[in-house]
Amino acid sequence: MRDGIALARREIPVVALVTEDFGAQGNFVARVSGMPDVPRVMLPHPVAGTGKQAMRRVARDIGARLLAALQGELRGEISEDRVQPETASVRGA
Repeated sequence: MRDGIALARREIPVVALVTEDFGAQGNFVARVSGMPDVPRVMLPHPVAGTGKQAMRRVARDIGARLLAALQGELRGEISEDRVQPETASVRGA
């Protein structure tokens, strides 16, 4: 979150990726840093160490939200719209 805020302050387009266990912390850090509108996308927790198929699924499932955030269509606090790893299927893995 802090890296994303630092880049946003330099007017570099950014989207912070935050796992669901740290969503509230990400929102807090953005608010207290004076950057509450830095876009954030929620990921399942954990992401690291889950394997190539899980990483592909997460990447596929967040792609549209990442593009929307970079185009200015998603701002501020993380919504409840997040990747559901137990229901997502892997295509082309």
